[in-house]
Amino acid sequence: MSTRRIRRVRGKHLEVVPATSSTSVSSHSFTPEQFLPHLEVHEPIQVFVDRMSEDSRRIYHEVIPIEPPSPIKRARFAAVQGSSESDARPASFAFPEADAHNDRYNMAFGNDEEPPAPEPAPRSRKGIFSDSMLYQWKDSCRDHYLRELLRRDGCAGASTVLCPGCNDAAACPAYRCRECRGGLLYCRECCMARHLSNPLHVIEAWNGTQFLRTSLKALGLRVQFGHLPGEFCASPQPARTGFVVLHESGIHQVAVNFCGCERRGSAGLPDTQLLRGRWYPASEERPQTCMTFSALDQFHTLTLQAKTTMYDYYLALEKLTSNDGVKLPDRYQRGGRGHDPEGAKGTKSGELAVRCPACPRPGVNLPPDWESAKKEERFIYAIFFALDACFRLKRLLVSSELKDPGLGTGWAYMLENVEFREFLLTVTDQKEMTTCSGLAALDYANTKFSRGYSTTGVGMVGDLQKGESPKFANMDYIFGSVMRHHDPLLRKTISYDIVCAWWKFLFERLLLLPPLVRCFIVLHMIVFVIPKMHIHAHEWLCGLLYSLNFMLGSGQTDGEGIERPWANVGGIAGSTRIMGPGAQHDTIDGHWGHWNWQKLISLAEMLRRKLDTALEQQVIQREALDSFSQQQQDLVEGWKKKVHDYEDDPQKQKNPYQVVVIGLTEMEVRLQFQKEEAEAAKRGVPAKHRVSPSEFMAECTAIEEQQRAVCMQAELKKARTTAQQIDLSALRTKLLRRLENLRKLQGTYTPASIVALEKREAPDDEQPENEPLFLPSALSEAEHVDGGCARGLLEMELLLRDAQCRSALEKLRHQLVIKACFLNYKSLHARHQGATTQLRTIVTRHELKIRAHSEKYQAAWNALFEGAGRDESQVGWKRLRKGDIRCMEDADDLRQKEKRRKRAHERRKRKLQELLDHGVGVPAWEQEEDEEGEGEGEGEGELAGAGNDRRGAGESRREISWIWTAAGSSGTDKGLEDALRIEWSKAYARSRRWDEEVMLLREEFRRLPISLEFEADLWVERGRAVSVAGEQEEEYAQGMRAYASKQAALFRDIAARAQKTETSPKLDRGKKRPRAAVVDPLAEGSGRHGEESEDGGDDGEVLVVGDEDGDAEEERGMVESDEVILAGEMDDF
Repeated sequence: MSTRRIRRVRGKHLEVVPATSSTSVSSHSFTPEQFLPHLEVHEPIQVFVDRMSEDSRRIYHEVIPIEPPSPIKRARFAAVQGSSESDARPASFAFPEADAHNDRYNMAFGNDEEPPAPEPAPRSRKGIFSDSMLYQWKDSCRDHYLRELLRRDGCAGASTVLCPGCNDAAACPAYRCRECRGGLLYCRECCMARHLSNPLHVIEAWNGTQFLRTSLKALGLRVQFGHLPGEFCASPQPARTGFVVLHESGIHQVAVNFCGCERRGSAGLPDTQLLRGRWYPASEERPQTCMTFSALDQFHTLTLQAKTTMYDYYLALEKLTSNDGVKLPDRYQRGGRGHDPEGAKGTKSGELAVRCPACPRPGVNLPPDWESAKKEERFIYAIFFALDACFRLKRLLVSSELKDPGLGTGWAYMLENVEFREFLLTVTDQKEMTTCSGLAALDYANTKFSRGYSTTGVGMVGDLQKGESPKFANMDYIFGSVMRHHDPLLRKTISYDIVCAWWKFLFERLLLLPPLVRCFIVLHMIVFVIPKMHIHAHEWLCGLLYSLNFMLGSGQTDGEGIERPWANVGGIAGSTRIMGPGAQHDTIDGHWGHWNWQKLISLAEMLRRKLDTALEQQVIQREALDSFSQQQQDLVEGWKKKVHDYEDDPQKQKNPYQVVVIGLTEMEVRLQFQKEEAEAAKRGVPAKHRVSPSEFMAECTAIEEQQRAVCMQAELKKARTTAQQIDLSALRTKLLRRLENLRKLQGTYTPASIVALEKREAPDDEQPENEPLFLPSALSEAEHVDGGCARGLLEMELLLRDAQCRSALEKLRHQLVIKACFLNYKSLHARHQGATTQLRTIVTRHELKIRAHSEKYQAAWNALFEGAGRDESQVGWKRLRKGDIRCMEDADDLRQKEKRRKRAHERRKRKLQELLDHGVGVPAWEQEEDEEGEGEGEGEGELAGAGNDRRGAGESRREISWIWTAAGSSGTDKGLEDALRIEWSKAYARSRRWDEEVMLLREEFRRLPISLEFEADLWVERGRAVSVAGEQEEEYAQGMRAYASKQAALFRDIAARAQKTETSPKLDRGKKRPRAAVVDPLAEGSGRHGEESEDGGDDGEVLVVGDEDGDAEEERGMVESDEVILAGEMDDF
């Protein structure tokens, strides 16, 4: 590139010329206006504001002009506006007066090219209402598309008389391929011939009423490897039976032949032949499981782009395959809307939701006399509901219901959005304050991180704004939507993590709901409970009033069933966040339908596992209760009567599970001392000092507490956790002054303290917070005599210390609950740095309070210990160790953790042994960990769980910390009897809950096939009701009847499998029932699913996902809940 230089000529004129003038020079002139930025807008910015009228019937459209925000933009706008009005140059861009030649720039270029023509200014484009296509599809295309979908379930015009492949009238064309284009029916031989190169296509067989899924293996096709397509081997070698191939379209069972003729040398071993055929074998020797290269490529792309795990990909293939599970039908078809003369538009609210077949439904699966059941059996006719919200399913303030309407909002799970929004506009702030510490995190969530969001979460089936509490109206409306779909005579158990605040005034709030969802409830027929995991974040009183462990008729329901689908659906939060309201609701409806359908087809297996566990635990808990009762035979009947009396009338009777607090509080002790001192003054007893003994002891304990506070501030200062904003010098100066005043008082009341202080050799750098106070309990017996300590002062301190233990323990529990609640909220809902940092700061503040209360208790206990002659049995309170300071845990949860720990330990030992057997070296730390695992948790109970070992040594063996069961400092027989009564009542409750669980599961097993048969009969009636109004309509009618027949067979098949699961023998852990082989449904003697696989599923490779003990599904919580998700526009499981 040639070099150019700039020189000044003729005053202020600048001329650019090449450095060398050997080439020809061309000049180009430009006006200054051409160098100004192009201004596309010649009028003020227009902002449109839509305002709704007070009666919510009209929308006012108001235009507001806004001036440019920048001074430069305003100057440019004025320049453009001025130039449009006159030919004068705008004042903002005026140049010095000069002739036309001086007002131009002459720029010389070393070529004669003309500059490129300027691009035309972009034309303004008015907004296009592209989403109007959704309205057009809903109004004119939905029913038509539905009819076409139903048409494909029939023969769709294909001939059932003549095979188009061989034109043989004797051949029966009854097979079609779902992946080949055309949908024609072929005979068996033609179907196999057409699929010699496509052995993994999905084949369906027409039985005269519906299509049934079969496979090419069932038709007799064998896949030949080692030869070209279409060639046959002279000596084929069959592969092992039960050969399974994972392909993009699902999991296929195929029959495979390997080459065994003279060409086998060039064809290679079986695994080589498979690789050359683009099937990747799972093993080298005698392969039985393969995955196609295309499926591997698909998974690789999905795991890189969508972060899909192999587990989820395999489950997706299982869902695409119908030989193991059942495919989820289309929602419109499943709801029978194509069989209704009114079509899709006639769909009622919640009609497309998947119903739970195990839940009670009067008129469907309950006996006629269920309302007159015995009192002890009424609970089996109760229905459980779980309410909850997910704050991750936020939606930005984008689009609107007008631009993005839902295609079926209100027909399945999500509420009717228009009616719901109209109701919320009529609701004012309903925030109700509560003293329950378990709701602290919710109060935090209600006020944070809602800016820019249309909805801040989803409450099962409805949108939320700023959490759950500010407007209980959201949850009230959702609850009303649930109740209108259920019989009002059914007893109901409502599980909700903030039910302690929500249920108050619920009856009055439900009366304010609109007529669509307004409902009336009978409070004595509804039980409100808190889920078992969430109840640990509530106050102790909530644990007594709303615990499922003590609730009659609850069985082993944990109330946490709704948390499991939240974990499953959380993956769509990133996509639904930027959707419009209609798209978001349709997406969530689809995921809820998928979850419920998977729950339905696996319900029998889940009930069987729960029943086996319940029968085992029923025996264990009954034996434990009998053993406990034999030791207290004289008291058991009275204890049992108290439990039953409380269950009959909980409002008037005493709660048998409540710990009775014995003793006085700190304030009560001080008031008692003050009264005694006032009475002594009335009697004329002279006072030693103007500061009374009670005031002296109060000052001592106050200084002691101030010392602990300064110590913690000093540690924070050292750790720099508070931005070094702590002024320790001021705190220590204030503390030092109080200590000086205290020493003067000690000279009057405890002279021995001054003597001990003088004898003590204090370090030179000792700070005032570390200086001992030498209170009466710290003095020896010899120091108390001869006036070393005022009479009665030690007894006064011990009473005050006893009250301190009580108050410190109560506050410690309170702070542990709050900390657990915030940590739980942080792990579930904090997703960015700001929220995480703020919550971490809040948790740290509560950590300081936990330490302050724990140290206060320990100081008080040490004083009582010294006052009792160092006899721990006479203290009346337990020693508080570091390992005891932990949140409350359920005993059953601890037992389950212990079982899982043992299973994990056994698996680790087995895997290590396998590695050693194969000559694989095992790291030394692995062997050490395995050896240490055998004895972990064998130490003292106080220290269990206190360490920082990464395996959590002792965690699985420790019991509930004593701080949650301690009541007071009573050492009397009455106190011991109360403690025994409480423990026996809890053991009695555990045994009864397992008895109830067995009864509930057996009742649900009874209802399951009855409900499924009811659904099958409905489909049979729908198929019979299909009418034909012309020759062209026959194809649609055939498809409708075929789909109805298929659905009826589907539900009856699930019912048959459920009955087989109930009566089959119990399987050992890690064992799975054999997979059913796919056979030709048109072959003679074949059943719906055919016989079991040839090898019975016992030999060869077994394709199992997860660990061999079956813990993966249990811990992932796939479909293990007691309730089906989503209260709202559905019947809950």
